[in-house]
Amino acid sequence: MESKRIMILSASVGSGHLKAADALERAFRARPDVGEVLSDDSLDHTNALHRQFYSGLYKRLSEITPNFLGWWYETSDDPWATDRVRLLIDLPQALPLVNLIRDFNPDHVVCTHFMPAGVIADLIRRKKLETKLSIVVTDYHFHAMWLARAFHHYFVSQEEDKIHMEALGLPGDRITVSGIPIDPAFEQSVDRAAVAARHGLDLARPILLIAGGTLGLSPAAAVVKRLLAMDLAFQAVVICGKNEDLFARVNELTAGDHGRFRVIGYTNEMRELMAVATLILTKPGGLTTAEALASGLPMVILDPIGGQEERNADMMLENGAAIKCTEVTVLAHKLRTLLDDADRLAAMRENARRLSRPDAARVIADTVLNDVQSEPRRISRRDEKKFREAASEAKNA
Repeated sequence: MESKRIMILSASVGSGHLKAADALERAFRARPDVGEVLSDDSLDHTNALHRQFYSGLYKRLSEITPNFLGWWYETSDDPWATDRVRLLIDLPQALPLVNLIRDFNPDHVVCTHFMPAGVIADLIRRKKLETKLSIVVTDYHFHAMWLARAFHHYFVSQEEDKIHMEALGLPGDRITVSGIPIDPAFEQSVDRAAVAARHGLDLARPILLIAGGTLGLSPAAAVVKRLLAMDLAFQAVVICGKNEDLFARVNELTAGDHGRFRVIGYTNEMRELMAVATLILTKPGGLTTAEALASGLPMVILDPIGGQEERNADMMLENGAAIKCTEVTVLAHKLRTLLDDADRLAAMRENARRLSRPDAARVIADTVLNDVQSEPRRISRRDEKKFREAASEAKNA
C-alpha cells in the first residue's frame, strides 16, 4: 500500500479554520494509507503585517464595525471580484509558505481557508507546483472568495452550495457535500450523567450553554445580566474563551448566584457540554454551528456578524434548528416561551440531528485519498467570463 503525504493548511482568522484543520488531521492520521501528515497555520509563514491584515484586522472589525464586514461580504461575493488584488497581497508574502510546501512535497494539500488555497491554486495553474489541491469551505455558504483558478476537489457543507457552484460553472463531480469537518469525537456518545456530575449540573433542569467562542467575542455579559433577572429554574454554563476581561466580568456579575451559573474560560470540553445542554446561546460561527448540529443542540442565535454568520443563521432558522434573538431585551421572553414548549424543543433537536454531519472529516479524508483525478480543473479566462455572467444572471433574475 502506497503511503500518502498529506498537508493541511489553515489560517488563524478566528478559530474555525484551525479547528477544521485539527479535525482533518485526526481523520487523516487514522488512515493506514497515510504516511505523514503536516498541519500548519499558513499565516505563520508570512510576515507580521500580512498576518495582521488577515487575523488582527478581522478580529478588530468584528468588534468595532461588524456591519462593514457584512457589506464587504456581500459586495465581494462575485466571481473573481477580489482574487487578483488578494494575490498581489498574498503572493509576495508567501515565499516561506511555498518553500514549506515544496520541502514537504505532499501528494495532497487540503486547505480550510481561501488564502493558502488561492496561493497554491495560482502555482498549480502556472505549473510551478505539482500536487493535488482540495478546498474545504468552513461555513454554510459558498462565497466567491473560495473560488480557485486550479483545484482538484471542493468540499462544502450543504447541497445548496453544490447546486450554486454548479450553476456558476464548476463541475459537480469535483464537489462533495461532506459537511464541515469537526472533531471526530462528535461521532461518539457522551456519558451525560458523568459530565453533569463533574460540573454540578442537574439534568432534570434546563441547561443553557452560553458560548463566547475561542476569542470570547460575544454579548455574553449582556446575556448573563438578562438571565440573572429571570425567575426560571435554569442552569447556565458560560464559556468565555480566551477573553480574560469577559471571564472576570461574568464572574463578577454571577458572584451571588453560583447555584445557577458555572463560568469557564477556554475549555476542551465543548463536546461534553453540548451533550448535556438544552440550548446553546451563541454567535453562529461555522464550526460552532456544525458542532451544535452534531450534538442535536438547538441554538439561540445572538448578534451574528454580517456576512458568513448571517448566512449560517439563515440556514439554521430555515431548517427549524434555531431561534434568533435580535435584541437582548427580549431574551428572557424568548427563552421562557421556547422552554415552555416541549414539542417545539423536541422538533428543533430532531431538525439539528437531521442536518448534522459528524462524519465530515472522515468523509473528506476518504474522498481525498480515493480521488482518481490526476489533473486539476483549471479555470480559463473564458471560464471566468461565464462564471461572471452566470452570477449576474442569478442576481438579476
